[in-house]
Amino acid sequence: MAKQRIALAVEVWHDIQRNLLSYLMLVFIVFSAFAVIYFTHLNRLATNQVEQLLAQRDAIDIEYRNLLLEQSSLSQSNDIESKAKKLLNMQRPTPENEIIVRLP
Repeated sequence: MAKQRIALAVEVWHDIQRNLLSYLMLVFIVFSAFAVIYFTHLNRLATNQVEQLLAQRDAIDIEYRNLLLEQSSLSQSNDIESKAKKLLNMQRPTPENEIIVRLP
């Protein structure tokens, strides 16, 4: 019985030696498959991050345009106020000069 086990182990060892190239190729194929899976995962993560950054850039661009419009309208308001003061001698009313009208 012990001789059969030893003979079996020797036979397995000779089989591994004869097919060493096949076993190595199998290991490399499995390693390559896991590498493809890993790098595909990394690519998807990077793609998602790029999409999030593009959406953030678009939101910031919209906010910037709105701020430009607000700045433009505020500068026009300041122009109107300065022209009213200079050309028409208008002034802001003081609290004593304000008249409050209440409707019934």
